[in-house]
Amino acid sequence: MASIFQSVEILSKEKGIDPQIVFDAVKDAMLAAARKHFRSQENLVADFDDKGNIQIYSVSTVVEAVADATKEITLEAARKIDPEAQIGSEIRETKPTEVLGRISAQTAKQVILQKVREAERDSVYSEFQGRQGELVNCIVKRAEGQDYIVDMGKTEARLPKKEQSRVESFSVGDRLRCVIKGVERGGKNAGVVVSRAAAELVTRLFEQEVPEIYDNTVQIKACAREAGERTKIAVASRDRDVDSVGACVGMKGMRVQSIIRELRGEKIDIIEYSDDPVLYATKALSPAKIARVTIVDQPERQMEVVVDDLQLSLAIGKRGQNVRLAAKLTGWKIDIKSEEEKRREVETQMQDLVISGAPLSVLMDHGLSEAIAELLVGAGVGTVERLGSMTPEELVAIPGIDEATVGHIQTAVMSFYGQFEQQPDEEAAPVEVEAAKVEAGAAMVSEGGAPAAVSENGDSSSEEVATGLLEHDMARHEAAVVEDGPAGEVLDLGNVEGLSAAPSTLDHQPGPDEIAEKHESGTMKGAE
Repeated sequence: MASIFQSVEILSKEKGIDPQIVFDAVKDAMLAAARKHFRSQENLVADFDDKGNIQIYSVSTVVEAVADATKEITLEAARKIDPEAQIGSEIRETKPTEVLGRISAQTAKQVILQKVREAERDSVYSEFQGRQGELVNCIVKRAEGQDYIVDMGKTEARLPKKEQSRVESFSVGDRLRCVIKGVERGGKNAGVVVSRAAAELVTRLFEQEVPEIYDNTVQIKACAREAGERTKIAVASRDRDVDSVGACVGMKGMRVQSIIRELRGEKIDIIEYSDDPVLYATKALSPAKIARVTIVDQPERQMEVVVDDLQLSLAIGKRGQNVRLAAKLTGWKIDIKSEEEKRREVETQMQDLVISGAPLSVLMDHGLSEAIAELLVGAGVGTVERLGSMTPEELVAIPGIDEATVGHIQTAVMSFYGQFEQQPDEEAAPVEVEAAKVEAGAAMVSEGGAPAAVSENGDSSSEEVATGLLEHDMARHEAAVVEDGPAGEVLDLGNVEGLSAAPSTLDHQPGPDEIAEKHESGTMKGAE
């Protein structure tokens, strides 16, 4: 029997469970085998005797009158087994175990294995349930379909397909580092689940490679990852003299390159964390250059990012990867638009603000009744332009409008547009008068080259020529007051108040000196 105790001790250490659990499993296995063999309703128990052998006992209760012979015994019969038996005590009768055959032993074995497996599962769950996110070293033990079973030392763990990087493949015996994703207590895949695709793996690798992160000088604020493609990690320094990004990159990139090799060439973007969401989003969308960021909804954490047209594809990334990771990293909903797209959106909004066409209410000033206007508005005709484009048949189709009403509507519409046709005629009349005056002024030229005044009736006036004052100029400066000057003095109308724009072309008799100068000038021109 010592060998049995040794076997139980070895099994307990191997599975990491309490030896008492194994002993209880052996007892339950023997009871199951005994019940299957004896096929009775007796109250059976299993226990170890003084010599360490496991025995099966039938337990009966001492009573005065027996009602159930399988579970009760009289006091007289009980004292034959135990002289000290009393009413209400229990009497144990030994059952032979030698009669238990191969089938019973197989049943006992299955029960023991099941109990040990359940105990092992509970032990694993209690040990690893608080270690989620912890980095562990594993060895690939075998492959089960697309999943890998890895050896963690004390127990085995499962690396499912969804927790693997798409660029990685492993063989039996490969060493790898994983993070504990969770522990499943029951079901087919009960046990520890590890991951190579979780963002926590990158975080734990940085904690191992960067001493500043390990001693909490540099903190990892957030991490977003798409395994095998790209990872974005935001870091912040608690010491202003320590560069958080530089500490993670390392001299010549040695620290980050070590992590990239562990992740099989996965790209890693390290950005500096900021409490300002606009600045944080701008850095999170790197390497794209951001034109401006607008917070659309603060409670809903939604923002709009505008980039240059040439930077749009870079900001969105391959299959939207860059903006998707930035949204995960910042925790904001990010809507990216190009400058051209934003311009068209603003133009559309401005057009929606402008009322297209005159409202239908203006026709009430041109004879349209309020009742007809309400009928038209109720039918969806809200502007004069829309009403003017409709045919009489379309108007009659509106409930409450007949042919007579169509005539009133047409009259009001024609009156509305008629006011715009009259205004240009009224504005053109003064222009025509001014043009006639200009033509009259251009036609007054005398034979000697002096300007001639033309009156309204077409006659020329020699007196106005002598003074150099045109009649149409006098008409434009009727308010001018000309004071009488001394006799023989020439009046310059250009200096008269109110006639500053009038021409001052005065005809006067030349003096003897002027005549001599003109004669000498003519002689010199002839000599030339």
